[in-house]
Amino acid sequence: MRFPNSERRTAGREPGRRSSFPFVVGGILAAFIPLYAALFQLIMLHVEDRSYSWITALYWTVVTMSTLGYGDIVFYSDAGRLFSVGVMLSGILLLLVALPYVSIEFLIEPLRRAQELSRVPRRAPADERGHVIITRYDPIAASLIGRLRTDGIPCYVLEPDPAEAAHLSDRGVRVVAGDPESRVTYELLGIERSRTVFANHEDTTNTNIALTVREASPDVPIIALAEHEDSTDILELSGCSHVLALKVRLGEYLANRVSAGLGKADIVGTVKGLQIAEFSARDTPLAGQTVRDTHLRERTGLNIVGLWHRGRLVPAFPGVPITQESIVVVVGTTDQLTALDGLIRDRPVFDAPILLVGASTVGGVAARALKRKGVRVHVLDRDPQARERMVGIADEVFGGDANDRDALMRAGLTSAAQVLLTTHDDAMNVYLAVYCRRLKPDLRIVSRVTHEQNLEAIHRAGADFVLSYSSLGAEAVLSLIEGHELVILGEGVDLFSLPLPRSLHGKTLAATEIGSRTGLSVVAVEQGGRVVTTLRASMTLEAGAEIIMLGSVQQRRDFAVRFGP
Repeated sequence: MRFPNSERRTAGREPGRRSSFPFVVGGILAAFIPLYAALFQLIMLHVEDRSYSWITALYWTVVTMSTLGYGDIVFYSDAGRLFSVGVMLSGILLLLVALPYVSIEFLIEPLRRAQELSRVPRRAPADERGHVIITRYDPIAASLIGRLRTDGIPCYVLEPDPAEAAHLSDRGVRVVAGDPESRVTYELLGIERSRTVFANHEDTTNTNIALTVREASPDVPIIALAEHEDSTDILELSGCSHVLALKVRLGEYLANRVSAGLGKADIVGTVKGLQIAEFSARDTPLAGQTVRDTHLRERTGLNIVGLWHRGRLVPAFPGVPITQESIVVVVGTTDQLTALDGLIRDRPVFDAPILLVGASTVGGVAARALKRKGVRVHVLDRDPQARERMVGIADEVFGGDANDRDALMRAGLTSAAQVLLTTHDDAMNVYLAVYCRRLKPDLRIVSRVTHEQNLEAIHRAGADFVLSYSSLGAEAVLSLIEGHELVILGEGVDLFSLPLPRSLHGKTLAATEIGSRTGLSVVAVEQGGRVVTTLRASMTLEAGAEIIMLGSVQQRRDFAVRFGP
């Protein structure tokens, strides 16, 4: 599933290579049958003093090789019988090899493929509208499908391999068998009625997909991934409506999470004209107090909506303590954030370097972003070419393995307050999180992962903040599909707006118990034509209001189950 398209095509040609086997067997038979027929005539003539025609010789050869053995023509000499044994053995060998292959390749396998194809549709229902077409199933697609289901948006995944398509169908994925580079495929999928096409192959294939889709529909939006930032222009010229250079975005978001622990509040997104920001509570007057005791709303107008503790967002209930390790999430206006910066600016000046492990594309982007913020960056990587690319970007570049204690110490682990793990190997990042936490317990660790299933492992390993490539990709695509601004708060945490359920009409915010019953954090309420962020427990929720909340997909589902439509 995760191999590049070129490998998929290679794997797809293997059956074609196996189909040349009958020609090999046919060639062997074409050579052996005349040879055996000629030897039959020679032995009969010179050993047994009998003469037979070529037709009879061929007849005897076929009968003997097939082990039918009618017995109408036999040898009486030892030489002839020894020759007969050799012919029969060669025939048996060919039968043992050829028959199983022929039965599997030309009988069993076609039946199996036909059965798999019958289980997987080749078109979308004629009445399907507003659906999303995903051109490949990969980690980003898997994450996106879950979010689309939550929002009630239908989607279909293209899969050219019938066996893989059947496997995906068994897992509950709505899959359609078809070639993503064929115009007919998109016509069968109702491209004119679809909402979006998501092209998530490598850059060259995405270019071809965009051109193919534009043949079938000149207007449908196309969202494409770009492995390399330089491919953005080519993909746009090919007809893509939006191009996402995810590795660039991932590097920038990781840098923002590092800088959130350095000084003033970092803005991470905007919703309904309000800004969402994060800042570290370390060495601020807020550390050691509860949310209630900070009186931040009275002092700045900002509303604390959540606290990050070791990679998990905790709702900002009044009694929740704020520790030195907490990252505080607030929502408010630009002026209110300016007031917050004045409140926390007296903390000690941060001069310790950030240790960045892994000079990958993501690492390079993160290093540039941190340097723009005036942060010192040390880079550690074992690849000389990768280190070469970081010269002139990072303050210092070190060579060596990150699992080598001496290399980490040379790179500045002792003096660093934070380490950023940007290698593309999830197992390595988990290993390094454990190692760095062991070497320096008070270190703040920010890491990337590729696959969401590794999130729990890397959090247990000691990472404070983690962002996955697949989750970022899914959120970025979903924001374009639904037409809202992308807000990345953290792994598994979304910002979303929902109509107020009928069961909550007329209730106060405290009476709803949304936070305690679902774990969601209410950020703001839009009612009466304005957005209210200074939320109070006594605030009454009116019919027709919208509530803006932070939380996971599962918490959102729990909300729908508990409170209804």
